[in-house]
Amino acid sequence: MAIVSSGSPAPRGRPSREASPSDLPSPPRLVDPAPGPEEAAAGRLTDGVPASREDGLRPRRLADYIGQGELKQVLAIAVEATRARQEALDHVLLYGPPGLGKTTMALVLAEELGVRCRITSAPALERPRDIVGLLVNLQPHELLFIDEIHRLNRVAEEILYPAMEDFRLDLTVGKGTTARTRSLDLPPFTLVGATTRAGSLSSPLRDRFGLIQRLEFYGLDDLQAIVERAAGLLQIALEPDAALEVARRCRGTPRIANRLLRRVRDVASVRGHGRIGAALVAEALSLHRVDDRGLDASDRRLLTLMLEGYGGGPVGLDTLAAGLGEDSATLEAVVEPYLLQLGFLQRTPRGRMVTPAGRSHLGWPTGAAA
Repeated sequence: MAIVSSGSPAPRGRPSREASPSDLPSPPRLVDPAPGPEEAAAGRLTDGVPASREDGLRPRRLADYIGQGELKQVLAIAVEATRARQEALDHVLLYGPPGLGKTTMALVLAEELGVRCRITSAPALERPRDIVGLLVNLQPHELLFIDEIHRLNRVAEEILYPAMEDFRLDLTVGKGTTARTRSLDLPPFTLVGATTRAGSLSSPLRDRFGLIQRLEFYGLDDLQAIVERAAGLLQIALEPDAALEVARRCRGTPRIANRLLRRVRDVASVRGHGRIGAALVAEALSLHRVDDRGLDASDRRLLTLMLEGYGGGPVGLDTLAAGLGEDSATLEAVVEPYLLQLGFLQRTPRGRMVTPAGRSHLGWPTGAAA
């Protein structure tokens, strides 16, 4: 894809100067997750400021990454083969629900390969110069991580096509009759894309990824291990049954598990509890209206409205959105997925329905509508 330079045209009567790579725009500010030896000894640095203990909850190596066994096995083989050939890792696409560790896995891959990882997101790459600035500043074998890659615009996608396949950047310098096409060679690099909507990626972009892997929701045992590891890093005295209680309420997502653990820590700190047990976890999370299955206030409001106002359904999505004062897209993308995963909600051609399991959880009769 050719790019027209966004600079001002050359003054009349003066020859236009051929653009060089140094004339290209500089990339946006990026975070380098691979500190040097001095930084590692003092703690990871972000923009020159020592990272807090919470920022260190991410695992750094595949051996420390809990869960996602099949994904780790596939990536470990690819990393080992890549290091043996001394090549850049093939482009990787990671997809799945939010909070499952896609960004963390990109950082782990960079650590395993011993290279830097440049991090950005698709909404930040609005103009052609943004993606060009990123690509021309890459070093050999570096990782470029683009979050929410399904939101790339068409121009940015077409710039990536030759960059991903041939490590080449095609540019058009100048305008009108003075326009010239130049090709810049790029060093071999690895693009790691993350998305929550793999179906929204265009086929040409998706087909250029050599490794396409889905991250699944975590099991209870893995979540308990994640909570116990985070508690150790945060220096929290957490009993095993307390870790299990947090794992039950985190909706199968490590990000939520870490967030709930911090809220439990706050309550324990204020009330002077040195060691946290299951009872304190239940009490702390009840303050945040998270029940024993991980349902929050929004989830229960939806189910209660369906039961009290519509006899459990079927009822349309727009009707529910109007009754709750929420946007229908928010209900469909944020509230419904976990209820569907638990089997508390069912989508039918006639509308949404509360299942017997959902009725039982809220204490309603499982037979006829109340």
